Amino acid sequence: MAFWRSLAFSSLLALLFIHGSHSFYLPGVAPQDFNKGDLLQVKVNKLTSIKTQLPYTYYSLPYCSPNKIQDSAENLGEVLRGDRIENSLYAFKMREPQMCNVVCNRKLDAKTAKEFKEKINDEYRVNMILDNLPLVVPIKRNDQDSTVYQLGFHVGLKGQYSGSKEQKFFIHNHLAFTVKYHRDLQTESTRIVGFEVKPFSVKHEYEGKWDEKTRLTTCDPHSKHTVVNSNTPQEVEENQEIIFTYDVDFQESDVKWASRWDAYLLMNDDQIHWFSIVNSLMIVLFLSGMVAMIMLRTLYRDISRYNELETQEEAQEETGWKLVHGDVFRPPQNSDLLCVYVGTGVQFFGMILVTMLFAILGFLSPSNRGGLMTAMLLLWVFMGLFAGYASTRLYKMFKGSEWKKIAFRTAVFFPASVSVIFAVLNTLIWGQKSSGAVPFGTMFALIFLWFGISVPLVFVGSYVGFRKPAIENPVKTNKIPRQIPEQAWYMNPAFSVLIGGILPFGAVFIELFFILTSIWLNQFYYIFGFLFLVFIILIITCAEITVVLCYFQLCSEDYLWWWRSYLTSGSSALYLFLYATFYFFTKLEITKLVSAILYFGYMLIASYAFFVVTGTIGFYACFWFTRLIYSSVKID
Repeated sequence: MAFWRSLAFSSLLALLFIHGSHSFYLPGVAPQDFNKGDLLQVKVNKLTSIKTQLPYTYYSLPYCSPNKIQDSAENLGEVLRGDRIENSLYAFKMREPQMCNVVCNRKLDAKTAKEFKEKINDEYRVNMILDNLPLVVPIKRNDQDSTVYQLGFHVGLKGQYSGSKEQKFFIHNHLAFTVKYHRDLQTESTRIVGFEVKPFSVKHEYEGKWDEKTRLTTCDPHSKHTVVNSNTPQEVEENQEIIFTYDVDFQESDVKWASRWDAYLLMNDDQIHWFSIVNSLMIVLFLSGMVAMIMLRTLYRDISRYNELETQEEAQEETGWKLVHGDVFRPPQNSDLLCVYVGTGVQFFGMILVTMLFAILGFLSPSNRGGLMTAMLLLWVFMGLFAGYASTRLYKMFKGSEWKKIAFRTAVFFPASVSVIFAVLNTLIWGQKSSGAVPFGTMFALIFLWFGISVPLVFVGSYVGFRKPAIENPVKTNKIPRQIPEQAWYMNPAFSVLIGGILPFGAVFIELFFILTSIWLNQFYYIFGFLFLVFIILIITCAEITVVLCYFQLCSEDYLWWWRSYLTSGSSALYLFLYATFYFFTKLEITKLVSAILYFGYMLIASYAFFVVTGTIGFYACFWFTRLIYSSVKID
């Protein structure tokens, strides 16, 4: 999902509120207190790779597994993201360090060795969770004293032995965990505020035959011999025996529980982000100010001049937008489809607005895994009420009478087209045996949300909208359409539509970079304050550019503005898709065909949604503008 900003004082207050909301916590996610010796159970999540974008379950690789693998309860958003949270054999006792715990040993056959090699080659990372905190690998920056955190550790790495050019695969089989905790001095209870790991590849050795009591010579807690490097790495080959081990250390931290996510959320360079946002904001505000000034001065002069025309000769000589007053509200071609698109745009707009308000208030923090996607889906469903209302109100203005037909199209048209793309992508993911494939149970839940809740709500909204009196046009429409004079090349519909999309895209493209990075490079995005400001600016620019081009169009006596107003701002979606293509070739390392199809499939859906939202904003701006100017002049 990127977009949006503002300059009003209230919005700036909202931004300050959000900036402080990193330490403000989700209702429903309460801190858990641990005493010394309490059991800490590590859970495992999906394997992820930015090279393939295909998640897999942890136990799709032959890692050490408990006798009974139990899935944690997951919400709709988690399932759609491909999260599969399961129990594991990694267990600690609070504030009791452990050294060289043996998890299990595995002897690789040709099949399992191949599976490990494939995942290492595709740079898959293992994700784990402790007390709802994801596991991170701390990495010191060479140029600065600061530390950056990467989510999860690599399954393994590729390399060569010294003196050899043959590439080998090595597995990370020893994990040195660090659990950071904050202690309450009064109660002596502790809360977990950090979960880090340093992975090592070690070829463990032991004497005699392997059994449960075997002591390792490479890593022995009795002789205080621990793993500190990967100088003798564990190779992944057929018939190799791999012993999985781990250490755990506990460190007291000054970080309080409410601020424990800050390290995860501050992964990006904040300075660049601020500079980019402010720079974009200033450019767009400057352009908006110029546009507003030109429009107000020009329109004021036009309306004054038209209202001062007194003689018949002057009336006959009048030119410009007043000439087309008898045709400007003539229903367009494919008016039914326009009503459907406008209704869908209202549905999307409502979903985005409410989602962002929830995010600003802290309800959709990353600690609420899958919460953002779940909220967006549910809000989309319930906003069907407004979609039905908006589409039917417009339909009735066009003198339509079959409101049920429009209601059904509004409820089905966009979701059906997206569902076709989604079904194709899901089949591809399923073919790769990835955990990202949506299970049948979840698919059934999505269909129920659509036909069981969304469709009825659209019909309810349509019924209410159709019962309302039709919107009255400020001027009457002539029976015979007026001939449109030949237009200048720069007023060509295709040219003006393509030009119109540049400014709205310019308002969001910087934020778009951060959002694409969050989605495709597996990083957290939690700067909803910036996002909200960008959204406000997107609304302003969509409205202004559409109104300006609509005004020029009417001045050249072309009254076919309905569809063009929608397409003018909606064309910014084309630039969004082109930018996504540019991002794919410059920032991502995707090489597999299936992964590339997934990327472009999902970005096509995102661009289509962006088209519907921006098009609807432009349409309503132009609709309001034409009604305003034609109700302001005297028409005989």
